[in-house]
Amino acid sequence: MDTDISSIEKFFVNLFDFKKKLNQKQCNEITKIKKEKDSDFGLKDKNKWNLKLDKFSIEKEQALQIAKCTQILSTEYNNLKVIVHIKHTGKFLVNLGDRVSPTDLNAGVRVGIDRSKYQIQMTLPGKIDPQVSMMAVEEKPNMTYSDIGGCKEQILEIREIVEYPLLYPKRYSSMGIDPPKGAMLFGPPGTGKTLVARAVANRTDACFIRVICSELVQKYIGEGARMVRELFGLARRKNACIIFFDELDAIGGTRFDDGIGGDNEVQRTMLEIVNQLDGFEPRGNIKILMATNRPDTIDPALMRPGRLDRKIEFGLPELDGRVRILKIHSKRMKYDECLRFELLARLCNNCTGADLRSICTEAGMFAIRRNNNYVTEEDFLCAINKVVKIYSRFNATPKYLIYN
Repeated sequence: MDTDISSIEKFFVNLFDFKKKLNQKQCNEITKIKKEKDSDFGLKDKNKWNLKLDKFSIEKEQALQIAKCTQILSTEYNNLKVIVHIKHTGKFLVNLGDRVSPTDLNAGVRVGIDRSKYQIQMTLPGKIDPQVSMMAVEEKPNMTYSDIGGCKEQILEIREIVEYPLLYPKRYSSMGIDPPKGAMLFGPPGTGKTLVARAVANRTDACFIRVICSELVQKYIGEGARMVRELFGLARRKNACIIFFDELDAIGGTRFDDGIGGDNEVQRTMLEIVNQLDGFEPRGNIKILMATNRPDTIDPALMRPGRLDRKIEFGLPELDGRVRILKIHSKRMKYDECLRFELLARLCNNCTGADLRSICTEAGMFAIRRNNNYVTEEDFLCAINKVVKIYSRFNATPKYLIYN
């Protein structure tokens, strides 16, 4: 009996020792994990702290202030002095940092300076308004010259301005002339002015900037002119650039004095465009296209040769042009093989390209209404009657004034 009790006591003693060793091992592992975590977060013993080095690294990684280099005083390589202007702060005479070369600096360049010693640490690219940079067309439109009908001569004249100087520059130099710098596209609404500009953007590899002129009308004085300057500054950075001003009559109207000064800011914006087109600085390899349906309201200063050399009229399409437009807009439609496009085009006299597109759409709608799988000539005749005759009442609104 005594032997059994002693064996049981030994068993419990061994068990207690095992638990004690296990707890000691777990404590050692926990302390080891804590030390590893402390080392990951940079917590070290106080004896290993280097406060000077930490302070230097914090100052080195500090945010820089943006300034503008206004004047370079000394031309010596080792003792270069630069005057910089910090907005809302003042002007300072500063030195160069270790990471900037004197050849990188010019008057007017944006730089980054530190907050402690006011040394120039890096040069920055020119500032461009995000509203201006978004005007550049990144993706090419899917419109091509073959998708436009009734504008054969107009397309040829535009290609002579935009494409030929880039593809065949020797032809102009051998002839001793400079290629045209820009063109004014004018004509009734819906005749294909913007479509041709989209085809130009698809055709050329040059940077294409589309400007809706109403976006240049700003509330504060000088904002519209500043946007125009940044717009041409963006264009000059490119090897070749095409700027398309759509709806020019929003800012390009003839100057007049209304006695109130409401249009003064719009006129300042227009004068900045005039200055950029043919001012003191050369325009470079920048082509200008402008479109309007009110050419009678445009200021003569914009229209003179040297700024806009060509005036291209987009008139109403002739018979062949109308046939071509009807075929273009109906090429994806299922229609009867006996459809006579020339007869339909003769019935659409004095119609624009937009009207002919509306006729094709309405013909498809009539076919859907009759649950047909294809469009017949009767559907086109009904569509012509609706678009040409019934929609003409929309232009006769004074007749409805008698009912008021």
